Amino acid sequence: MTKVKEKIKILLSAPRGFCAGVERAIEIVEKSIEKHGAPVYVRHEIVHNKYVVDGLRAKGAIFVEELEEIEDKSRPVIFSAHGVPKHVHKDAKNYNMNFIDATCPLVSKVHREAENLNKAGYHIILIGHQNHPEVIGTMGQLPNGSIDLIQNENDAKNYINKKNKDIAFVTQTTLSVDDTKEIIKILKQKFKDIREPLKEDICYATTNRQMAVKNIAKNCDMFFIIGSRNSSNSVRLVEVAKKSGCENSMLIYSDVEIPYDKIQNVNTIGVSSGASAPEILVDNFINNLKNRFTVKIDEVEIIKENVVFKIPKKLN
Repeated sequence: MTKVKEKIKILLSAPRGFCAGVERAIEIVEKSIEKHGAPVYVRHEIVHNKYVVDGLRAKGAIFVEELEEIEDKSRPVIFSAHGVPKHVHKDAKNYNMNFIDATCPLVSKVHREAENLNKAGYHIILIGHQNHPEVIGTMGQLPNGSIDLIQNENDAKNYINKKNKDIAFVTQTTLSVDDTKEIIKILKQKFKDIREPLKEDICYATTNRQMAVKNIAKNCDMFFIIGSRNSSNSVRLVEVAKKSGCENSMLIYSDVEIPYDKIQNVNTIGVSSGASAPEILVDNFINNLKNRFTVKIDEVEIIKENVVFKIPKKLN
């Protein structure tokens, strides 16, 4: 007698997955390989997703952390979507390299903001996560000592303006919207005249994905975010799900085991994916569940996204 499959309901969060900056960066690598042939070098993972990086590697991309590692400097090199410090552009020019910058336009916006504020005489605070490539890139736009990093509320409470200058803040684009609001609140209480960005720096995709997860988390017994461990926005989505009413939330990355034993004891699970995770990984996850359970899927979309970023003209 065939065993009847347990029933589970999936609330599929939308929007989820690739954002415009990620799609643009991947297209830049693919178009560069089409135009110049393999190999094409990429400084740092183009986006933080193993599946994407492995796929591009198979097409002829070689990933390096620094330009010095590139053996054949006549080959094109692409800078990742997270952005790079200014010295990387200078180094590439000194090496006489053919380089293409795949920095997300919304990260470039933060770079320009920081530079303009610095030129206007402000000392800059960057709200972000230490050692994240985007933070390294943003801090690397300015001279040493002209920008300080604040990572959390504690840092904000203890921050002292030693420069005796007016201060302004910018933020990493992939932070928790709610956590960042709290940090900004503390800074505004401490420094009444602190200058803030004209438009919020946390990007539309980060905000939308967090809002969509928050919208359904309280109705879920478990929540799964598809994404890589080094993907800031994916890790933030797990935190958002936990804070929004689904404590039993976890990240599903390339070599993690799906906890079927726990899933069989629940009724409703939530599923979303980080901005660097392709939809095929969501499909694979759901198909694995379908092999073991009778699955009903409800997609819950809070907003439609239609943002597109053009690739550099020299690749068309």
